[in-house]
Amino acid sequence: MNNLDLSVSFAGVHLKNPVTTASGTFSARESGEFYDINKLGAVITKGVASEPWSGNPTPRIAEAYGGMLNAVGLQNPGVEEFIKSELSYLKNFSTPVIANVAGRSIEEYCSVAERLNETDVAILEINISCPNVKKGGIGFGTDPKMAGEVTKAVKAVSKKPIIIKLTPNVTDITEIAKSVEAEGADGISLINTLLGMKIDVQRKKPILANTLGGFSGPAVKPVAVRMVYQVRRAVKLPIIGLGGIMTGEDAAEFIMAGADIVSVGTAALINPTAPVDILEELKIYMEEQGFKTIAQVREAFQG
Repeated sequence: MNNLDLSVSFAGVHLKNPVTTASGTFSARESGEFYDINKLGAVITKGVASEPWSGNPTPRIAEAYGGMLNAVGLQNPGVEEFIKSELSYLKNFSTPVIANVAGRSIEEYCSVAERLNETDVAILEINISCPNVKKGGIGFGTDPKMAGEVTKAVKAVSKKPIIIKLTPNVTDITEIAKSVEAEGADGISLINTLLGMKIDVQRKKPILANTLGGFSGPAVKPVAVRMVYQVRRAVKLPIIGLGGIMTGEDAAEFIMAGADIVSVGTAALINPTAPVDILEELKIYMEEQGFKTIAQVREAFQG
């Protein structure tokens, strides 16, 4: 496999390969106990906000056919502790860091972006699935106008490239993508979790304390691949594809649909070494198919 060149450029940042972690499923110290972080193209951290978030009450995780539901609620220690603990540890590795940014208002997103300007973070991933507290809790990412406003505001203060993580819980994903492209986004990440629910029919109550949660895992992959395919044809921005990637061939499928790089999330909660395993499987697939570069994988698609 020495003749393979898996390197890619994403939003102006060089990555040695296209495999990254997915926000909410990666912790530098814990994940690093299972594999060498240096092997990955990049790591995407858990969401970080301007102040600590306690998250939702428990139970907040539930198994479901073909995946899982989570209503963790973006629990995080706040940006200062994130810089002190997570980023300081990640300095031990050569792998670029993509910081996922959460906020309940445009001001909060901007505050985190400005603070991270002073760090070694390579790229910001802006999670616009967060509820907008000033608009009755509606997600920023469900309305093209609001999505554009967040993008424009963060772009104005950030010294880092910004990628916007899109929610799939919309009527037309391409309208959101076009809106953030128009307002200066440097890339797009999709998809975030699908909204789901599970009921305990013995107790006659929702399984999750929050009632609703984000559905992820292999069952969402066809939806995610379809949305990446549609967005690739609607905008020129680089794309991170994610949603149910469990194997190297899954990763290749997203690349053929139009993703420049991919993120592995739920798979790593089942198998902690999944990100590096999937990378090795992608290499095997490329060898078997005679591909030398990631661009060749994308260009081979005939759809």
